Order: sequence, then C-alpha cells, then structure tokens
Amino acid sequence: MAQRVALITGGARGIGRGIALDLASQKWAVAICYRTSDEDAANTTKAITDQGGQALSIRCDVSDPLAAREMAEQVEQTWGKIDALINGAGPYHRVNLFKETSDGWNEMFTNNLHPIFYLAQAVAPGMKARKYGRIISFSMANADKMEAQPQVTAHYIAKVGVLILTRTLAKMLAPDGITVNAISPGFINSGSAPPEELEGMAKKVPAGYIGEVKDTVSAVRYLLSDDARYITGANIHVCGGWGI
Repeated sequence: MAQRVALITGGARGIGRGIALDLASQKWAVAICYRTSDEDAANTTKAITDQGGQALSIRCDVSDPLAAREMAEQVEQTWGKIDALINGAGPYHRVNLFKETSDGWNEMFTNNLHPIFYLAQAVAPGMKARKYGRIISFSMANADKMEAQPQVTAHYIAKVGVLILTRTLAKMLAPDGITVNAISPGFINSGSAPPEELEGMAKKVPAGYIGEVKDTVSAVRYLLSDDARYITGANIHVCGGWGI
C-alpha cells in the first residue's frame, strides 16, 4: 500500500498526539495542526519521526476558514494528498448558561463545529478525485441524547452539530469512496485533568475506570482501516458506559 497521509487538528497533545504517534508507527506521513503550544508541537513532531513517520507541524487557527484551507493546501503540496482528516481540536469551558458571554457562546461553535465544515470543504475535492478518504470528527459520549446542559450549553450544542454534520458528509461523500464517522469519548485521561478530578469521574463510569488515550486511538485505527470500508455515518462511543 502506498504511504498514507493524515492531517490531525489538535495533534500536538492529548488524544490528537496519541493518534499521530500511532499512525507514525504504521509509517504514515502525519501533519499536526496546533494553535498555541510550539513546545508541544516540537515534541510531538520529534516523536513522530522517532516512530518512523514523516512529520509536518503547522501552527493554524482552524476557526479561520481561509487559514484552514491554506493549511490543507500546504499538506497536499508537501505530500501530494490527504488520505485522512482527523478533527481533534475541540476546546470547551464550563459556565452557567445565564452567565455565558456572547463571545464565549460563539467561541464554542467557532472552534468545535465550524472548522470541521471548513476542512471538509478543503479536503473533499482531492479525496473525491482519488476515490478514497477518511474523515473522523470528535463529539462527546452523551451528545446524541440531547440532554439539558446548563453548564456547557454551547459546547454541547456544537457537539450535537458534529454528529449531524458527520452524517450529512457521510451521505454526500459515500459515492466517492469516502467514509465520514464520529467518535464520542467519555472520560479519557488525556493529561488535561488532575488525578483527584479523574478519581471523582471514575465513580460515574459504569465500567468503573477512566479510559486511556489508547482506547480512543484504537477506535480511530479501526475507522481508518480497510476493515471499516463500509462503515460511514457512524458514531462510536468510547466511554465505558457513561453517557449512553
């Protein structure tokens, strides 16, 4: 098989980094997009090459449609194609709905939902021309339940939107050999939460423990494989039973 090329937003740390290193171990060429941490990006880039993969690190604000498109073009110019787009960037904040600001409200959609649309538009033409592609985006484990969320309202609505956009893209791109799927993590130890907070979260998980980055990476690996060639529009929960 010819070398595959992946573009991963939020690829410098956490789950995105785990995916990047896993693909590198399979000799993929991996472009990671990051917004702020040059040090994290440099460390991940080195780790990719140490794993035997080719690496490209791009600082980009994917909430800017022009910047997102130019980033995709840079990856295609470097390696000639993009086989897999993995939308891993997705910040959130916790605030009561009636204390939310208009900027905070808009930020959740600008950073969690809109970039998936921008980047899908950017990568789809090349994928369609080659009759091959994989697009994976991240939602959250209980988003498909559409529950009331007074403390993370905008973020939650954006993650519901990710599922709708995923299914729409899946239907539109299926005739061209492109699959589009979502992964919905629950509580994952990605390095962003303190141990005491994770311990409290574990009590809410039916499985009795917090997931690891490798659990999410395994789901991504499957959706990128030829074994998943007929799976599109799916939403895979990686949650140990929480949120379903």
